[in-house]
Amino acid sequence: MYRYGRMRRISAFSICLLTMLLTGCAQPVNPSFPVTVAQAHQALLQMENNPHPLDRPLVIVGGFLDPDISPRYFSYVVKKFASNPRIIQVGIGCCGSVDECRRKIIAAVDEACPSDDPQWTTEVDVIGASLGGLMSRYAAAPSDDPGHPRRLKIARLFTLSSPHSGAKIANLMALNDFHRDIKTGSKFLTALAGSDADAGYELYPYVHLNDEIVGDRNAAPPGRTPLWLSNPLPLPPHMAAMIDDRIWADIVRRLRDEAPFSNSPRSPLPG
Repeated sequence: MYRYGRMRRISAFSICLLTMLLTGCAQPVNPSFPVTVAQAHQALLQMENNPHPLDRPLVIVGGFLDPDISPRYFSYVVKKFASNPRIIQVGIGCCGSVDECRRKIIAAVDEACPSDDPQWTTEVDVIGASLGGLMSRYAAAPSDDPGHPRRLKIARLFTLSSPHSGAKIANLMALNDFHRDIKTGSKFLTALAGSDADAGYELYPYVHLNDEIVGDRNAAPPGRTPLWLSNPLPLPPHMAAMIDDRIWADIVRRLRDEAPFSNSPRSPLPG
């Protein structure tokens, strides 16, 4: 498994390099996230050879219709760079509503790391894939359901291709209330954005330019700028962001309390 993991990453690195060479490196570069594929790859190798403990439990939340592939893959990635991490995997692929997603995330954390606090779970870091990032943000917001008042206590939230301001695909085709909740400007998203001012955690929303599912401008809450990168892989941007070494090098460095590759203020999206 170790050899296969190393070979998979080397292959992905080779594809990235080849693609960048064929395109003449003409893709936009984010001035506030200037790491190259080669630099990120080297940083990941160094961190793999020197794993560090994590400050707190890590929750990994999958995406919409995701058969728990992303939680398993993300856990596999993190375990290579962290010594004895406590990881809580949460699949929300079969949830039928935003409230069901919220309850499932909170219940998973309470089961793995019980808390005596009547309002908050144990403090955790979170990585959310696509819809999992938005639902984690919702799980941390105040509850308007007296029967389920608990909230997810987040220290840092890392999201990959998450529809914080809506999903392009939901804007085009919303088949039920769940889909309508993640349309840009929905009542749900407007209420969630209203609670962001009181959020006590750090949010790092990553996205590839021209994301075909969410839309790169929707990958951060209203008024915020996502951590954007061009897509070097011959894959659709939404999926490619999930396996981008540059994003993972930045996330892992932050989890290990090391100097990240991205910095503030965040550069605006091109165009």
